[in-house]
Amino acid sequence: MNRQFVMGIIIAISFYHVAVSSPIAAPEGAPEDVVSAFQEQLVNVMKIADKLTVRERFAQLSPAVDAAFDMPLMTQIAVGSHWSTTSDNDRNNVIKAFRDMSISTLATLFDGYSGEIFEHQMNEPGPSKTIIVRTDLIKTNKSRIQIAYVMRQFNEGWRIIDVVVDGGISELKVRRSEYRMILKTKGIAGLIGLLNNKSKQLMSDSVAG
Repeated sequence: MNRQFVMGIIIAISFYHVAVSSPIAAPEGAPEDVVSAFQEQLVNVMKIADKLTVRERFAQLSPAVDAAFDMPLMTQIAVGSHWSTTSDNDRNNVIKAFRDMSISTLATLFDGYSGEIFEHQMNEPGPSKTIIVRTDLIKTNKSRIQIAYVMRQFNEGWRIIDVVVDGGISELKVRRSEYRMILKTKGIAGLIGLLNNKSKQLMSDSVAG
């Protein structure tokens, strides 16, 4: 497992709170409980990944992603100023497109298990009434990758709204920067098309392992 794996986790900031299906309830309680449930399912999928197709991994990972992240807010941040001029229908479409692309990426990267574990380290206050849940991904050689989950409390409980790896840059800021040009030149429809095409490309691998 390498840094690409962790970036896959971050890309799992997959965006879904639209009416295409009923959302799965996230665990109630402390912020670290939500993070722990998400990470537990990641490990579960890794352990059986070589027996599953990419589409099957997608199905296994989707509930955990849908339960742990506040997708509408994260989508809005990633789209930036274009969000205010986007129709409700296009908002729902870009949320679904980003969600599908993100989980497809996870399903592609999670293709095996070598004894990796996640370990909660601490919680600390973050900006704007957020809580930062710090965890380590411990690899088989005992090296650690630090993962910070930025969380905010909503009516339904605590949700992840951003992720930072090894003290780096917020992934939402990275996504926003990457999408700025396509939004400027082709608008929200162009971004939806780009995300859908990437998802289809990733999901085209239907062979297990």
